[in-house]
Amino acid sequence: MQWFAEFAWLGDEVAADVLIEADGERFTSVTRGVPAPPGTPVLRGLTLPGLADAHSHAFHRALRGRVQAEPARPGGSGPPRGPGTFWTWRDQMYRVADRIGPDAYRALATAVYAEMALAGISCVGEFHYLHHRPGGDPYDDPNAMGEVLIAAAADAGIRITLLDTCYLTGGIDRPLMGPQLRFGDGSVGNWARRVDSLYEHTDKGGRSHARVGAAIHSVRAVPPEQIRSVAGWAKERRAPLHVHLSEQPAENEACQEAYGVTPTRLLAECGALGARTVAVHATHLTSDDIGLLGTTMTGVCMCPTTERDLADGIGPARALSRAGSPICLGSDQHAMIDLFEEARAVELNERLRTRERGHWTAGELLAAATWNGHYALGWPEAGRLEPGAYADLVTVALDSVRTVGPGPALAAETAVFAATAADVRSVVVSGREIVRDGRHLLVDDVAGSLRDAIAALGH
Repeated sequence: MQWFAEFAWLGDEVAADVLIEADGERFTSVTRGVPAPPGTPVLRGLTLPGLADAHSHAFHRALRGRVQAEPARPGGSGPPRGPGTFWTWRDQMYRVADRIGPDAYRALATAVYAEMALAGISCVGEFHYLHHRPGGDPYDDPNAMGEVLIAAAADAGIRITLLDTCYLTGGIDRPLMGPQLRFGDGSVGNWARRVDSLYEHTDKGGRSHARVGAAIHSVRAVPPEQIRSVAGWAKERRAPLHVHLSEQPAENEACQEAYGVTPTRLLAECGALGARTVAVHATHLTSDDIGLLGTTMTGVCMCPTTERDLADGIGPARALSRAGSPICLGSDQHAMIDLFEEARAVELNERLRTRERGHWTAGELLAAATWNGHYALGWPEAGRLEPGAYADLVTVALDSVRTVGPGPALAAETAVFAATAADVRSVVVSGREIVRDGRHLLVDDVAGSLRDAIAALGH
């Protein structure tokens, strides 16, 4: 297979006239400054490696546009009372979570992952805790909900790391209640036995588009001894381990009161930090927390569009990066699915905090969206245009109303600071064309699929 890129970002610079060749799922050569061979598909615009969305909750997509204020009453009908908080948003999220079964989840997730593909995302990290039936009873297949997410990614043509989440308590020393009951396995042993089955089935089942990792929902939802067990499971299998960290000040306060340390320090004491761990959000950190994450090379996934939508705050991304933490990006609750917006928000948020510009280069932000994200999801062979890497290509138009003007010398800056998901023209994942001329080739009507899947939830 061959593609000829008009311009391509090769990690260190933007090159012109780049011939890209692959055999099966992997690149075999990347050659710059050559003429296009006759009959080779030409990629007009800037071609990038596939983007990695390192933090997704697929079912949250059903909430987009519906949770911008606190509802009038628990049923969510009527005019809004006024502004809400993360916690009032969470109540509305729980109501949606209580209505989704396996068939509905596959339909919704397929549409969400197809939307991701249209935005240039070739791999998603699904932070999955919607495990059991409402009320907590297991499905006949205890991994039914995880299996439909893996199938949905295949249906949409992208790769997935299913981050199977341990979720045992509804807060520190509080039982799971109501909709939370379907998130829990009762004990960390039950969680491990269930996820072992999924891990073995995926690892040995010939599903090359999928890998399984572990997640600790948060220090609120997993007690310290169980944190150690989940971290041990991931370490033994050399699998990714992700955790929500310090998204809200209330989490920090509860952890300090219960354990006398910050959530970051607690994770460190439980052996849960390290190069295969990714802390999601990491918004409200102390300088000691930043040092712990950096010296252990723990990754950090920033989700700026969610963090601003939920009024969470601005995380210290630049300080974390300087301390040694690789930064990756996620769309989290899918207020929008656009990693170009996530990338530029990391810089623009820092400008708001400091009232200074130029904290991140375009190359650094593209790295966060590509190879850092793939590494965080356990796909270190992806996210680069080089021989041996997965053959993932995303081509961004440089002639749209958003991107025209700067010229090829500033193509990387244009992609980060001007382009949107709507500027993605073509996508190749593992050597297979998924998007052509802005149209998904596997899901005929992505918008219609989203509409129908969300309507089926009665939402």
